[in-house]
Order: sequence, then structure tokens, then C-alpha cells
Amino acid sequence: MSNSDEKLTKSFYDRISHSYDMIADSNEHVAREKGLKALAISAGETVLEIGYGTGHSLVTLAEAVGESGKVYGVDISDGMKKVSEKRVAEAGLADRVELSVANTPPLPFDENTFDVVSMSFTLELFPLETIPEVLKEIRRVLKPNGRLGVVSMALPKEGDNDSFLEKTYKWMHQHFPHIVDCQPINAVGLLKDAGFEIKSEQTLDIWTMPVAALVGQSPD
Repeated sequence: MSNSDEKLTKSFYDRISHSYDMIADSNEHVAREKGLKALAISAGETVLEIGYGTGHSLVTLAEAVGESGKVYGVDISDGMKKVSEKRVAEAGLADRVELSVANTPPLPFDENTFDVVSMSFTLELFPLETIPEVLKEIRRVLKPNGRLGVVSMALPKEGDNDSFLEKTYKWMHQHFPHIVDCQPINAVGLLKDAGFEIKSEQTLDIWTMPVAALVGQSPD
């Protein structure tokens, strides 16, 4: 992603940060919650959320890791950080959540830092050619046998026709990428190519469009 594209993306999410829940989260939350449940976060774990948005997942993750755990978050948008910090503080969990703003990749963390990395409707926001680099960075910061949770817009299975809504969505992505900026991806294939073992796979849908909820495990 070029610097100009990064600035446009950051500006877009800064502008919509206070209305994002109304725009998107009302439809995304069911898939996001299923993905988090599949990760089976344990007390005491250290977790990274990439693309934390308005912070709903941060609250769920912080509750799951308990007082002995820690949740970190990285997002491209200062506006999203402000909204998330308020949500986390109102939940009484600010002491176990640390948020940052950065363009990724790379990830601003050391090797072997996290037990779990979580991404919900984030991986598909990256250009296709950048996704392998993102996954390589995630493997770097994950501990051996660490878990990666991905919820993403998915390609239709072989033999299935695109729904009318999905065709419209793809057209919108092509012509108005900063309005509808995510794209259906083969998340299973991308994770496998990056060296993750798929431990859990669910297929869901939003407005007839397929959504994949995956858990991958990094090598030991």
C-alpha cells in the first residue's frame, strides 16, 4: 500500500470512527463473536488484536484473559483508538489493555510475544500482495504453537454462484475501494501458505455473503 493510499485509508476510518458501529458492526458482530469463541482464550494469555476498530473485541478479549493477562491492539486510525479507549475504560478494563496506532506491516512488537493474534474483518483490507507479509509478521510475533484467529469475507465455495449482493459488493470494492474497502479472500489457503495449521473452520454469512471464521496454529 502506497503512502497516499495509507493516508486515504487512515483518513476514511478516522472520519467514520464514531459511526462505524451503525455502519458495519451491527452486521459483523455475530461472526466476530463466533470467531472469538473458537479461539478459546484462557486466563493469563497475552493477546494482540490487529484492526481493533471500535473496541468490541478488545472488551471480550480483556475479560477472557483476566487480571493476569494482557491485551494489545494496533490499528491505523487515531479516531478508532479514541473510541476504543473509551469503551475499554467504561468496561473497567483499561489496566489490561494497551492500544497503539501504526501502519502495518511491520508489527511494532518483538518476536514470540503473543499467545494469540486476532483479526476480524481486517485481513481482507490489505492488498492481496501484502497479505503474505502480514501473515509472516504475525508468525514472527506469535509464540511457538500460538493461535491466529481470522474472521473475513470469503470466496464462494467451488460450484457456488456469487449471490447478487456479493457481485454488487465486488463491483463496489473495485470502483469505490475507500467506501467498500474489503474484498473476499481465500483465507484458508493464505493461512496454509503462510505455514499455519488450520485447527478450526466455520462458514457463516452476512447478507448472503460468505464469511470464514478460522483458527490457525503456528509451528512449534
